[in-house]
Amino acid sequence: MPPKKKAEVVEKPLLGRPGNTLKIGIVGLPNVGKSTTFNILCNMSVPAENFPFCTIEPNEARVNVPDPRFDKLCEMWNPKSKVSATLQVWDIAGLVRGAADGEGLGNSFLSHISSVDGIFHVVRAFEDEDIIHNEGDVDPIRDLDIIHDELCIKDMQHCEKALPEIEKLIKRSNPKEVIEEREVLLKVLELVKENKSVKDSDWTPREIDYLNQHYFLTAKPVIYLVNLPEKKYIAKKSKWLQPIMEWIEAHGGGAMIPYSAAYEGKVHELETKEERKEFCKSNGAPTKINTMIKTGYSALNLIHFFTGGEDEVKCWTIRRKTKAPQAAGTIHTDFERGFICAEVMKYDDFVTLGSEAAVKADGKYRQQGKEYIVEDGDICFFKFNVTAKAGRK
Repeated sequence: MPPKKKAEVVEKPLLGRPGNTLKIGIVGLPNVGKSTTFNILCNMSVPAENFPFCTIEPNEARVNVPDPRFDKLCEMWNPKSKVSATLQVWDIAGLVRGAADGEGLGNSFLSHISSVDGIFHVVRAFEDEDIIHNEGDVDPIRDLDIIHDELCIKDMQHCEKALPEIEKLIKRSNPKEVIEEREVLLKVLELVKENKSVKDSDWTPREIDYLNQHYFLTAKPVIYLVNLPEKKYIAKKSKWLQPIMEWIEAHGGGAMIPYSAAYEGKVHELETKEERKEFCKSNGAPTKINTMIKTGYSALNLIHFFTGGEDEVKCWTIRRKTKAPQAAGTIHTDFERGFICAEVMKYDDFVTLGSEAAVKADGKYRQQGKEYIVEDGDICFFKFNVTAKAGRK
């Protein structure tokens, strides 16, 4: 008997808005270390005072995404211009209990969360009498519940507002698409009433298409940043780490990064990389800033390909599963419109063999067509025809 054909793996569309200019927001209760963390991440200085709502309008910055492959390519090509990948980060004001009902300017702050595509959830696990806690004492589990509850409530309110309008459309013309959308919203409503997140449920590709029209807060990926006292971070011990991890696992899972904003501040104050490296080595505790940036970038399903030469080495950010024409379009819209093919070298092949000519001689320089999905770290050269007619919109 002939061997059975392997069933084709149909990949689901990604949850969240499409595009390569995605943002991640720093979220948490007031006075948990959000703005201090933002300042260190972005090498900026925004207010980080000891009172609620110090941040009202979100502060925004682009941070470089560390990548040793980019550094290696720059070393090999020694270009005149070097452009690394970046991640957009927003510092969002502290949420409080009752934010979904307007407490503490809550609706405004929740709208800022709606504008980002992923969440750095800063959790306070440090005691400090000089830094007030909005709830009176330090209890990370309670704080996690507060933020999670507020996001669920806001998604519930969104469904309750949208469903009556959808019912009117169904009564008027009964279109299939609107009926399907109603079923998705009813499923979301049931989930968030049970305090479950949209991102943690199973959805069909068709359902994801509808979800992506609504930008639910609980659909966004979350990275939990646990802000420890400096001594506890260095000692790698805290009574809160295990309970926090158990809470995360009970609420759909996610990355947890223990760190200390106080410790990171001391590292950040040092002027050179060598000084910072020596400081961390002497304390036996690494800085977690690069880990945060790379984890946030990955959580948004962002990757990058390279273009390179003696003039410039540049990272081009795209979303995972992007096909070659759309990847070319991030360089220029004409590249996508007139796409002919992508000439692709794998990073490992280029570094191992030492040059483009050697990659070609070894038969590892590939021409790829319109269906090729660009992979993280590809080195690409796009051929296109600028006289190609633009398609009708």
